[in-house]
Amino acid sequence: MGKFVVSTRKNGEFQFNLKAGNGQIILTSEGYSTKANCLKGIESVKKNAQVDARFEKKNSSNGKYFFNLKSTNGQVIGSSEMYESESGRNNGINSVKENAPSATTEE
Repeated sequence: MGKFVVSTRKNGEFQFNLKAGNGQIILTSEGYSTKANCLKGIESVKKNAQVDARFEKKNSSNGKYFFNLKSTNGQVIGSSEMYESESGRNNGINSVKENAPSATTEE
């Protein structure tokens, strides 16, 4: 089962990582000024991860693949790691869809 792990960045901002059951990070958030907003971001991931249209598939300038998960207002909630292949990116999206809705939160 997946889990969200909340941490504090060196600049004092809060962020979360969504980890799959094997411990691999599958989604990383932006920085939030407050922990409360970070927790709201987690709720947004849980809700939006069920909507295919919220996943924006991207290619980086170095030829790797990644995706962003966006909220209903178009703001990026989280970004994936870089993948070597398109199929790897698609597997990452599927992992977010499977893990996010029932993931626990560790603060």
